[in-house]
Amino acid sequence: MKILGVGIRKSYGGLWAKLAILLVLCTIEGAVCDSGYLIGLGSYDITGPAADVNMMGYANTEQIASGVHFRLRARSFIVAEPKGNRVVFVNLDACMASQLVKLKVIERLKARYGDLYTEKNVAISGIHTHAGPGGYLQYIVYIVTSLGFVRQSFDALVDGIEQSIIQAHDNLAPGSVFVNKGEILDAGVNRSPSAYLNNPAAERSKYKYDVDKEMTLLKFVDNQWGPVGSFNWFATHGTSMSRTNSLISGDNKGAAARFMEDWFEENGGRSAYSDDIDAAEIPRRVSNIVSDHHDNHHELLELAASFQSPPGKPATRSLSVARRVRGVLRQANKPRFVSTFCQSNCGDVSPNVLGAFCTDTGLPCDFNHSTCGGKNELCYGRGPGYPDEFESTRIIAERQLRKAVDLFNKASEQLTGKIEYRHTYLNFSQLEVTLPKKGGGSEVVKTCPAAMGFGFAAGTTDGPGAFDFKQGDDKGNPFWRLVRNVLKTPGQEQIDCQSPKPILLDTGEMKQPYDWAPSILPIQIFRIGQLVILSVPGEFTTMAGRRLRDAVKTVLTSGGHGGNIHVVLAGLTNTYSQYITTFEEYEVQRYEGASTLYGPHTLSAYIQEFKKLATALISNQPVASGPQPPDLLDKQISLLTPVVMDATPAGVSFGDCSSDVPQNSTYKRGHDMVTVTFWSACPRNDLLTEGTFALVEILHGKDTWVPAYDDDDFCLRFKWSRPSKLSTRSQATMEWRIPQSATPGVYRIRHFGASKSLVGSIRHFTGSSSAFVVA
Repeated sequence: MKILGVGIRKSYGGLWAKLAILLVLCTIEGAVCDSGYLIGLGSYDITGPAADVNMMGYANTEQIASGVHFRLRARSFIVAEPKGNRVVFVNLDACMASQLVKLKVIERLKARYGDLYTEKNVAISGIHTHAGPGGYLQYIVYIVTSLGFVRQSFDALVDGIEQSIIQAHDNLAPGSVFVNKGEILDAGVNRSPSAYLNNPAAERSKYKYDVDKEMTLLKFVDNQWGPVGSFNWFATHGTSMSRTNSLISGDNKGAAARFMEDWFEENGGRSAYSDDIDAAEIPRRVSNIVSDHHDNHHELLELAASFQSPPGKPATRSLSVARRVRGVLRQANKPRFVSTFCQSNCGDVSPNVLGAFCTDTGLPCDFNHSTCGGKNELCYGRGPGYPDEFESTRIIAERQLRKAVDLFNKASEQLTGKIEYRHTYLNFSQLEVTLPKKGGGSEVVKTCPAAMGFGFAAGTTDGPGAFDFKQGDDKGNPFWRLVRNVLKTPGQEQIDCQSPKPILLDTGEMKQPYDWAPSILPIQIFRIGQLVILSVPGEFTTMAGRRLRDAVKTVLTSGGHGGNIHVVLAGLTNTYSQYITTFEEYEVQRYEGASTLYGPHTLSAYIQEFKKLATALISNQPVASGPQPPDLLDKQISLLTPVVMDATPAGVSFGDCSSDVPQNSTYKRGHDMVTVTFWSACPRNDLLTEGTFALVEILHGKDTWVPAYDDDDFCLRFKWSRPSKLSTRSQATMEWRIPQSATPGVYRIRHFGASKSLVGSIRHFTGSSSAFVVA
């Protein structure tokens, strides 16, 4: 018989040599070898409401969604032993995971699969984009700027996560998982270096950089189909898009995922085992459309002139799904390749790698406080595409992409061994932590009820705050203390516990109308062979993450349990509790320290409790489930007004072009932008999940229009606007920045939407521009 093309004869003369060759092949370029695992991957749209909803991340009340840069997705992998344990990891193009979202996802999975998937073996993580719809967390402090709970945001996440897991479950098949690591030197800088420098010099001397530069990548290979996906972890904030952006976007990590999925589909996996691909020259996406070849430009213009913009017309909802470039039905002959770029200990890591500068003088900001003339509002970090935030997003995405492709192509270390997991809930508002004393012995300290310091309100260089707050403030000021006391005056015990943090918001002790901040948090460990994933419910700083990883690795490698272990930290997972700094960074009280909710010993508590989980893992012991977090869904308050109705001017239909392309127009690839505006309706009427609001079509032959780009493409932007907040009229503008890789030919732009009548009925519509030529 033949295995991987290697003949195995019955004669024993060459048997061992042949087996040796086989073993070598199993470790070269991700060759398919039986690991004893079942693997499955899934992906589903979680874009959510693209209008009227405040975006999650910057807490900027003026940052209201008004369109789509590209779509958001939930991407999942399942790795299972055929008759044993399994784990599910879900990565969201969202700011962070939500405790309430996970509770409801687990309820649905239990109804569908029984006890196969539970809170213990399912992890849900966020990439930390600051350009997704908010209002889906259950604690008040995280939904104030979104005017409370936003049911559409919440449902889009719960539905999308469930569907991505269902896909992964249905795709389970024998396969292998490979791991690889490598450095990215130009995708993140430390935005709080003065706090980092407060860590012990001896500790800092062990590391070359003040941020983690390492990416850890998993490559999933199906025994039948070959490579079917990749997940990686790398620390850099999702803040390439600024606090003034209003288009839904996955930021740099979401863009990198889109680019890598397109790269793989474009190459059909042909390069997956070779070194032929030059990772420095990866295209964003080359249209897979092969048009009829027209050498005569005049002929193309005549053809385009025969397609004038028609009136808008009714449509079915399924039309926008069917016309999607990456529609599920168009990929039905094989598993869709799924790639995702997960978040790690990004707490103090900024993608704005050029540094922070004052907008008034152009000079660097103050080193200790990130201020300009004493004002934090003027200090902004600059991305590599400055002043174009979209270009900065693309560049940071492509820097991560290049490394991911390189690691993917060269992945050779196969994960083998048991699949295990441990999970527990902890009350972080009163956790006892045993610490060693300098002179010997130990002492017991406690964490505190959640509270935010004055430095929190100063924001960061990625998104400055307002008023006269500044980072590094360990004193506070009398005026803001008076304002604070209107909400809640912290008691002396809380003040002492949180010291040296001056408390601005005592959120852990604010309970009206319901909890303002979490107190019960989950911690979780997955083990897949020699890979260990630490799921943490917050943003660890660089050094905090290093300490946690090292502590867990020490436990796992003790007592002869093996030294070849890869430990990754999955940040913003399962719920959200803001930041975790080291004790020394906490003392400085920059933004990250001021946002470390549970006091100066928060990190020590995590290390203590994760060591317990790791010990239980290697000793095959169970752990207590801990106190159950609250389900506050029934207590949620929403002040976001619903869509009342949509309307157009007299004689105008939904989908009509209000601003068309010029007649006989020709646009150049890699240079020009096409802009078309339609009479539209509020995108909240139908999120067009797994569909598209915008579409670019290319003409095939004389009368067949074929989808080429949709609103999940980086080059096509959907912008929605209304003349005033209470207006029933609205317009949708499509901007297509024609990529160099576009196929020359005749094109048109289409818009899909849904309008709401005064009686509440929803009617879908579509419209298209006149045709134009791309040369």
